Amino acid sequence: MNGSTDVVKHGISLARDERTWVTVLKVVPAYEGDIDLTSIKNMDDVFLADGRKAISEVNRLAESEGAVIKTRLETGEIDRTIVEVAEEERCDLIIMGSQKKSFLARLFGQNIVEKVIANAPCPVFVV
Repeated sequence: MNGSTDVVKHGISLARDERTWVTVLKVVPAYEGDIDLTSIKNMDDVFLADGRKAISEVNRLAESEGAVIKTRLETGEIDRTIVEVAEEERCDLIIMGSQKKSFLARLFGQNIVEKVIANAPCPVFVV
């Protein structure tokens, strides 16, 4: 989940049509700074707060749509974590939102969607 409720709505709709379930994943990049240099006691709380908020919004959306979903909040490298969770959950399909990248970003590196497509254990549907 990249913050777009449209992706979640597509996933819920597809799952309803296919009579299957959905796992919604939010990946928060791991904090790699020096915790000793900050005055914040629990850095995990700070970095996971936005993720928890996003998961809460997804749960409200699913409830309003009458869908039962499983949510996961993970930390790590985004593309690798998506692939690892897809393998763990034995997913049949990954649904992702497309990312808008600048010309230079596209020229000098793969984006997350491309990395997931290249390594996914199942098909990837990009909304």
